[in-house]
Amino acid sequence: MTSFPYKHIIWDWNGTLLNDSWLSVAVINKVLSKRNMPTIDHDHYTRIFGFPVIDYYARLGFDFETESFEIIGTEFIDGYEAQKFELELHNDTRQVLKSLKDQGVTHSILSAYKQSFFEELIDHFELADMFLKVIGLDNHYAHSKVENGVQWMSELPYDKAEVLFVGDTAHDFEVAEAIGVDCILIPGGHQTRTTLEKTGAIILGSLEEVIFLTAKSAKDAEVY
Repeated sequence: MTSFPYKHIIWDWNGTLLNDSWLSVAVINKVLSKRNMPTIDHDHYTRIFGFPVIDYYARLGFDFETESFEIIGTEFIDGYEAQKFELELHNDTRQVLKSLKDQGVTHSILSAYKQSFFEELIDHFELADMFLKVIGLDNHYAHSKVENGVQWMSELPYDKAEVLFVGDTAHDFEVAEAIGVDCILIPGGHQTRTTLEKTGAIILGSLEEVIFLTAKSAKDAEVY
């Protein structure tokens, strides 16, 4: 196998390594139903979801003049947390992480998930030893992870050209751009392939394809 062209991967968590978009749909539908608002299916969800999450909530029809985003957001998170141990990793997550680690590639996670909740799932899946660091937010409102990403890049012992960001949303591309590293996006998480393609990022068909990345720059990536 050709040597992997990066020394470190910053992974997104929700939707990229963790298969949780179905739960996001199930929980938001409970929140919507409670208010007699129209519910959504998974396809509609992936077409309207985005960051900051408050804008996605507005697209769902929530009126923040009558009810605060904080109340709605907390209700969603409470519902998600109640079922989070029903979640599973995406196929090939463990295989991909281990294969790359065996090649000397290090890993970290940068997430918009609240840090304490996030760490519980990392422990649940017994993945802690795979990562140099797992970085979440200090709240559960999922505004952005750009600031944490820039800070983490400044701490990493790698040049920007040696780091790859892998995610499943357009926001992941925005974070990678802010950090100054290459980015690959993988459909099957929280946004449609069409949305991801609009970023101009390299799109892979599956998580497993990351292993076969051969180009030094993801902008010229080829997979076999």
